[in-house]
Amino acid sequence: MRKYEIMFIVKSTLSEDDIKKVASNFQKTLESNGAKILNVDAWGQKRLAYEIKKGSEVHKSGNYYVITLESNDDKAIKEFDRLALISSDIIRHLIIKKED
Repeated sequence: MRKYEIMFIVKSTLSEDDIKKVASNFQKTLESNGAKILNVDAWGQKRLAYEIKKGSEVHKSGNYYVITLESNDDKAIKEFDRLALISSDIIRHLIIKKED
């Protein structure tokens, strides 16, 4: 199995419940596509190093999440990437394949 680490930033203009719901939905997307979630870290709200413009909004802070997972193939990773790119709630995301 391959190990991956996904970091994503949820926009801070959402309510606390909506932020948790976004993170939970992306976690369910990974699991439904065959990934095994090993760890979920919620880092909370952090100030961004630089302003990020997405759509008509400019973001100065965001809520960081880091998910560590295992998967036999890259189906779950590709689906997460696709959905994160089109989601208006995710400011940025980064997927890293971890070497053993």
